[in-house]
Amino acid sequence: MAESSFGGWGGASSTGNGESEIVFTNVRVLDGSGEPPYAGEVTVAGNRIKSIVRSGGGFGWSANGGQRIDGRGMTLMPGLIDAHLHLSWNNAPGIDPIQMMPVEEHVINCVQMARLVLDAGFTAGYGAAAAKPRLDVVIRDAINQGRVPGPRYTAAGPEITAVGGLGDASKPHIPDEGLNLGIVVSGPEDIRLKVRQLMKWGVDTIKINLSGEEITGMGAEENQFSDEEIAMAVNEAKRRHRRVAAHARSKESIKKCVEFGIEIIYHASFADEEALDMLEANKDKHFVAPGLAWLINTARNAGDYGIKPGTPITIAYERELENAIDTMQKMHKRGIRVLTGGDYGFAWTPHGTNAKDLEYFVDMVGFTPMEAIQAATKYGGQIMGMGSELGQIREGYLADLLLVDGDPLADVRVLQDHKRLVAIMKDGKFHKAPENLTSGMRLTA
Repeated sequence: MAESSFGGWGGASSTGNGESEIVFTNVRVLDGSGEPPYAGEVTVAGNRIKSIVRSGGGFGWSANGGQRIDGRGMTLMPGLIDAHLHLSWNNAPGIDPIQMMPVEEHVINCVQMARLVLDAGFTAGYGAAAAKPRLDVVIRDAINQGRVPGPRYTAAGPEITAVGGLGDASKPHIPDEGLNLGIVVSGPEDIRLKVRQLMKWGVDTIKINLSGEEITGMGAEENQFSDEEIAMAVNEAKRRHRRVAAHARSKESIKKCVEFGIEIIYHASFADEEALDMLEANKDKHFVAPGLAWLINTARNAGDYGIKPGTPITIAYERELENAIDTMQKMHKRGIRVLTGGDYGFAWTPHGTNAKDLEYFVDMVGFTPMEAIQAATKYGGQIMGMGSELGQIREGYLADLLLVDGDPLADVRVLQDHKRLVAIMKDGKFHKAPENLTSGMRLTA
């Protein structure tokens, strides 16, 4: 009977069936369920969580051996999930530099953004729109194939918008579609064509802009699509088993999301009581990601980029922020799923700072730290369509894990410090391996 030992993070042992095993021992398990943390051990085999043993519950090491990570009392929690992620937003100071970047450079930029997001502890993200038709599809596939590092990602196409609506940047003297951040349509049949094209190109989600956006010149409370146009977009997408998301800031647009079964609602700042009642009655069917980081930082922290506090545009965003905070507080009390995802990807809201959302949820919306973490883990798994295998530390779930030097329940801001993210694991493999915490375990053959 031969014996060997393994050391170093890359040398996890085999169980005999081809699956490597890694055991996190002496950790404080924050499992994402909402239950209090507990001391224990978690074993990962292949890309899934094989077993969880609470301290005092028995010997947690696999008889087959494996790599042992001594967590020294640190917090082991699910990887974070961004519900409103744009990997083709390029941390630029405005919308024009995003759209006008040539596609070749833009692909490379998407690779860089994907790595920044994963470096920040976000092991998954729901694609909320792409700057060009196939950018999300290409980066999603490259991540899935292991060609580039990045979070699990769902691909969207450019936002579908109306003539003169949010995303239509063409000029009267330059009627060039290449200037547009969105796909401009007019009428149900035009929408049918564009939705079918997007599905042909491989997107997971169709996104439609139902309301405006102050910075683009179309007011947040303006609406741009007829019922016939909305119905066409939703029916075509669902016929091919695609999900539908909407940019919906106005109260009318939020109601249209519920009426037409648009699952994913971005922003929802100006919901009135009727809209809240409708969402509450259908709260198991919808997700809301308010994008607070965009509102806060555009209103208050973009002065270096020409968006000065006290100007009409920032005053409009301050007004919307006040409404959004009030609305999200009401939604939270009603049990409507409100998820983290701040519309990151601009110079004043850069990718890599995505965990700031948890602080906003606690400080502004009244979430407890546990509730904010659930919004970024458990409910993140649900919006990804993987709620039965992602977003919690449970046996059989996918091994997307963070080892955190600190207690996020005492202060969620610890998750913003990348140095405190001692280990980042996605799909059972370390993106960031722990240093000086690993040791080999005996493997008997």
